[in-house]
Amino acid sequence: MILEEIEARVLEDARRRDSEERATVERAVRWRAAVAEAKARAVEDQLVDVLREEAERWREAAALGEYCTALERRLGELDGAIDESDLDSARRWLEWAYGYARAIDPLLRLPGMPSTREPTPEELGPHLKGWSPYKPERRNGW
Repeated sequence: MILEEIEARVLEDARRRDSEERATVERAVRWRAAVAEAKARAVEDQLVDVLREEAERWREAAALGEYCTALERRLGELDGAIDESDLDSARRWLEWAYGYARAIDPLLRLPGMPSTREPTPEELGPHLKGWSPYKPERRNGW
């Protein structure tokens, strides 16, 4: 009777250890998959940031270009109607402004695929759906 009880407990302990080991392996597999997906999304976030920055510079360059075109038109309207030194000053300003607008335009040169870097654990966090970025466990008891 005692021997049977000991054998039953040994078997139960072995089953429990096997079950815990399987759960640990399954958790690690799910975590690695979550990290891989989170890395892809975090790298995409990096690319989105670059795209938004370039689009903002392009919008600014376009707006400045429109300003320069309007100023050039206004100078043409005023030619001979105001002091020549004022016109010269405005033309120098216009020339500088055109140059600046061209310099910040990201489409003047053909853009290439931006370089990305390995995401930090903090960048992975929002994409991990409750997983820890450091080890195969859930955060906040999930």
